[in-house]
Amino acid sequence: MPKSLVTGGAGFIGAHVTNELVKMGHSVVVLDDLSGGFVENVNPNAVFVEGSITDNELLSRLFDEHKFDYVYHLAAYAAEGLSHFIKRYNYTNNLIGSVNLINESVKHKVKCFVFTSSIAVYGAAKPPMREDSVPMPEDPYGIAKLAVEQDLKATHEMFGLNYVIFRPHNVYGEYQNLGDRYRNVVGIFMNQLMQGKQLTVFGDGGQTRAFSYIGDVAPYIAKSVDVPEAYNQIFNIGADKDFTVAELAKTTMKAIGIEGELRYLPARNEVLHAHSDHSKMRSVFNTSEPIGLYDGLKFMADWAKTAGIRTSPKFKNIEILEKLPTVWLED
Repeated sequence: MPKSLVTGGAGFIGAHVTNELVKMGHSVVVLDDLSGGFVENVNPNAVFVEGSITDNELLSRLFDEHKFDYVYHLAAYAAEGLSHFIKRYNYTNNLIGSVNLINESVKHKVKCFVFTSSIAVYGAAKPPMREDSVPMPEDPYGIAKLAVEQDLKATHEMFGLNYVIFRPHNVYGEYQNLGDRYRNVVGIFMNQLMQGKQLTVFGDGGQTRAFSYIGDVAPYIAKSVDVPEAYNQIFNIGADKDFTVAELAKTTMKAIGIEGELRYLPARNEVLHAHSDHSKMRSVFNTSEPIGLYDGLKFMADWAKTAGIRTSPKFKNIEILEKLPTVWLED
């Protein structure tokens, strides 16, 4: 029975990857500090350990005890816009924490390290972004993700650690943290609608993204260790069709069955148009037709109604207040 470590396995994508691994017959250990995840998300057949990837001693003990075959690294604080204002926190968690895992994986001869990166590494590149495009990240979150990608390549060349890197984008679905005011626009919209609040839209809502349902992402991440052709490669993963944020808002209202109004806010510093080319993914993995936006939103909306309204706590470790969007300071 393969033994796998899933970091961030109480969070959104990590919980779904854990579920897939359990179905595949893996023995799974979930490591999560619960900063953005919930214990109830963790598969009951997995071993849950509360802790941080920034804790070197904890990681060393876990690797010594469990002798992992595979590491699935999904733990990150994935707030692109906020990352400008939490640089130290971002790099400590998203870069240094990742390096801690890579070090232990080398020492303990892990067979493959699966890393969930981000479309943020492309920055404002002209869409559709391709894996052979030159990465030009525009925010600290994307910079940290790219640095980990580059470290994995260097580690493979130096020590032989195999890896698979995925660059997902705008993933939504069940288990998403509805109470996070800084990221995951679909979750924010649904939470606002259930509270009878206006939907907050930065700028004119004309930004375009290809919103990706979790069921089109997590299974491939889990199965990648069994696809030798994927080793030491980078793959874009997610939906092909892009929509404006304004279109997303209208479709979300329809899916959840609640009418709402849009509240337009000053534009923030963000990439306006971002979606990826997935031809490489299709050539290596036997991918199925992705779920359409309305259908995926309906799946999530049905879950969200059961999960209920979540509070939106303020991030406590903001390091720079200059140019911080005022909506992030509201109660």
